Amino acid sequence: MSERPPQRTPNRRLASLIAEAGFSHAGLARRVDQLGLEHGLDLRYDKTSVTRWLRGQQPRGTTPALIAEVFTRRLGRRLSAQDLGLDACAPVYAGLEFAATPSEAVDIVSGLWRKDSGSHTELRKIAFTPAGLVVPSRDWLIGRADEWVARDGGGDRPPAPHRRPGAGGAGGPSPSGRPDAPGRTDGGSRTDLRGAPRPGGPVRPGGRPATSGGHSGQTSGHPVPAGGRPSAVDPSGAGARSGTGALHGGVSTGTPGGLLGGLPGGGPPGSGASSGTEALPAVPRQRQTERGPGLRVGTGDVSALRSVGELFRTLDHAYGGGHARQALVRYLEHEAEPMLRGSYGEATGRRLFAAVADLTRLAGWTSFDIAAHGLAQRYFVQALRLAQAAGDRGYGAYVLITMSRQAVHLGHGREAVQLARVAQQGIGSAAPPLVQALLHSVEARGHAILGEARACTAALTRAEHALDTARPGDEAPPWARPFDEAQLAHELGHCHRDLQQYRAAAQHAERSLQLRAPAYARSRLLCRVVLASARLGLGELEQACQLGAEAAQQAAEMRSVRATEYVRAFERSLEPYRDAAAVRGYRDRVAALG
Repeated sequence: MSERPPQRTPNRRLASLIAEAGFSHAGLARRVDQLGLEHGLDLRYDKTSVTRWLRGQQPRGTTPALIAEVFTRRLGRRLSAQDLGLDACAPVYAGLEFAATPSEAVDIVSGLWRKDSGSHTELRKIAFTPAGLVVPSRDWLIGRADEWVARDGGGDRPPAPHRRPGAGGAGGPSPSGRPDAPGRTDGGSRTDLRGAPRPGGPVRPGGRPATSGGHSGQTSGHPVPAGGRPSAVDPSGAGARSGTGALHGGVSTGTPGGLLGGLPGGGPPGSGASSGTEALPAVPRQRQTERGPGLRVGTGDVSALRSVGELFRTLDHAYGGGHARQALVRYLEHEAEPMLRGSYGEATGRRLFAAVADLTRLAGWTSFDIAAHGLAQRYFVQALRLAQAAGDRGYGAYVLITMSRQAVHLGHGREAVQLARVAQQGIGSAAPPLVQALLHSVEARGHAILGEARACTAALTRAEHALDTARPGDEAPPWARPFDEAQLAHELGHCHRDLQQYRAAAQHAERSLQLRAPAYARSRLLCRVVLASARLGLGELEQACQLGAEAAQQAAEMRSVRATEYVRAFERSLEPYRDAAAVRGYRDRVAALG
């Protein structure tokens, strides 16, 4: 007599949540299938599938995570597969969570660094999901400021004088599920929109800081003078030695993976190791201590993070995100994570979170540049959360417009506009003119790819007006300072090209190329392709092919998938003219590049 199969236990938690959400069985199955499509999955669930889940059958693969996300969207609170009585699996939305507390944020982002620094190629193949933008941007906009981030004594609870009766862990959630309301009495500093410290700064009603600061980002950094580009880096990690070490003459010589030993400026002063890179920032020498829990983090540690960020940013501008991206991620894993888990006071902790937010955003930006779009999206979300822990509202807005740029590149215009507007709403109308110009210009890019000419023009007009009101010497956060006439012309050229207004596109692209410093090599390449496309739209085939060939040659010298995609898109636009002599000449020149 054969044995009966084991009796399944009905899933009462799932049944309760279905009732709370008001789903029918068919409606839940349909939403899971639709969410699967967003991730490139062809799922065929129906009401019978839901009935089986309720009887105790466990769905396979990533389906539990998809079901959890369906309920998260419906009920407005984060739910995991376990909350639904389902087996945990590799969650589709791992890394897209907007953590409830600073300590949880550290756990999420450090897990992301560790996976990315290894040979997890699958992580770089994760698809970008527009739906994953909704919860983080909403939670950033309406969320309350973290009450404290200090880890005095290495623990994850505040020092006794700062602890409120009944307070939970780091920024612990209130009964409503949101982080504790602010009520800072610790004297920790916040920063204003211009990056100036504001000890014990006031908090607006709703828990938002009255003003906030920001630090360097995608367009920031200190590029080398015209005519000089930093020497190349081998990010492969050859010659790596394990363990962390001292930052030697500007870079860490002992970081695992050979991370910084081969970077420009890696030798001691006078060694000649930084030939051709004299303008690169010097990185303070790191204390030669073994990093681990309880390490006391000081001002010098935060300064080191900032300087390393400037170094990687310069490399990204000149050579593309693929050049030293992996080295940056390893630096975050082996240097930044131990600092975050170390010991620090409130003011130092805020600065530390701000510096790590900047590096994490840069990891996302370089991932975006190599077309690892799902991974980039996750880095951006975590950078947004770290910026909130820093009390840096301005930099949070900057992360959002970085996310908007990615959405534009992927053709998600509606999401791009929404992200830019959330950034504007979150930072407020008191932002410095340079910040306003940057925010409005990015919004315009979203309208342009949607073909919304009037809305695009209105946003560009606001950007131009804001830039016109900016004056030399005006205070602005470091990440906004590089936004100038060259960058605005760059945005204008893209907008007019996308709206098929080719004469205006050509004028603005030419102006951007005239004004843009050579150190911003990738930006110049992208603008050159925009100019080539505009010339083609005006019927100037020979000039378009000449410009396109120059861009193709530059792209061959970079490790930037984005630059290559620009060139290939231009090549596709040449297809109707494939028999023309100019196009044949172009193809021959590109073929010679190998």
